[in-house]
Amino acid sequence: MASERRVTIPGGVSIELDGPVLKVKGPKGQLERNVRFPQVSVEIEDGEVVVSTASDRKRVMAMVGTYEAHIRNMCTGVTTGFEYRMKVVYSHFPIQLKLQGNRIEITNFLGEKKSRFATIENGVTAKVSNDEIVLTGINKELLGNSSANIEHATKIRKRDPRIFQDGIYLVTRG
Repeated sequence: MASERRVTIPGGVSIELDGPVLKVKGPKGQLERNVRFPQVSVEIEDGEVVVSTASDRKRVMAMVGTYEAHIRNMCTGVTTGFEYRMKVVYSHFPIQLKLQGNRIEITNFLGEKKSRFATIENGVTAKVSNDEIVLTGINKELLGNSSANIEHATKIRKRDPRIFQDGIYLVTRG
């Protein structure tokens, strides 16, 4: 065996392998992920998930570590969940935020008349206050995509970003 990683299954979490799909169930919900990759095997033994490979190739061994991290994040997500905090920064024009379903409307960004929009992925809950956005959910990947959408919506174009530092930025992950 060239590489083997083990993830212990925490209490209150059940993991099952249905073909190439790994299903993790916990008190906060259920997550699924396709764990099929050539020369990488995922098995459940004695309360542990074993990700292993017999290959010495760098790409295959890196994928073993990637799957281990994904499984750890899935276990953490279904037990405690994740929370991302984003800060609204402006100097001259106060940015106004409105939550509309799965979109955040950003108005008065740099004094622009037209609103900007950022999509929130399904499975992510957003709370908007005056100068902070709190994103919560059980899937770390969807939280990252939602925060990236918000940061990208407030990207400054045609101005010097060293002077105009307005925007919505990720402050803490946890």
